[in-house]
Amino acid sequence: MIIEARFNGPPGSGNGGYSAGVFAGGGAWEVTLRVPPPLDTPLTPTDSKIQTPDGAVVAELAPATPITVAVPPIGYADAADAATHYPGFVEHPFPTCYVCGPDRPDGLRVFPGPLVDGTTAAPWTVPDGVAEPMVWAALDCPGGWAVIQGGRPYVLGRIAVRIARVPDPGERCVVRGALAEAEGRKALVHTTLYGQDGDEVARSRATWIAIAR
Repeated sequence: MIIEARFNGPPGSGNGGYSAGVFAGGGAWEVTLRVPPPLDTPLTPTDSKIQTPDGAVVAELAPATPITVAVPPIGYADAADAATHYPGFVEHPFPTCYVCGPDRPDGLRVFPGPLVDGTTAAPWTVPDGVAEPMVWAALDCPGGWAVIQGGRPYVLGRIAVRIARVPDPGERCVVRGALAEAEGRKALVHTTLYGQDGDEVARSRATWIAIAR
């Protein structure tokens, strides 16, 4: 398996959600990222680990426990309005992120803005060629932006995803994110993806880790 360079998160490494989706390979796994996923590098799954050619462990996989929390849905128009207040338009630690980077016209263009209750919401028009790793990616950043504040950057540390269906190309979806708890450098977040008809498409549970700028 290879994480192509265009699927980056921070410069020089893979977007955490997309990479985890590739590593999960369609299985019900919780993926823990041990190092930033390298780009354009052959990676090998071995004994529930993803390793580089020299044996370095990039990620570890464990059977996912049930994801019991769904962030409540809102309408597409309300999500689009929230996105106009996306903090990443003003200050973004990784502006070329494939998922939420404003400097990526070829990215997923998921811009999660804040709501008054502290949750986030973003509209997402599903691209052509959509596959499960893109769903993992779309669920990634809206949770992170529920905890990112004051310019303190976070990166994905662990994520589990449950997918009911892969949305259709061109479908207008809504992604919701919410902070469950934060302690020290770690934050637990939940995200939920809703389809054009308001049905739940997928949900995730993730741990984000604060890093030095």
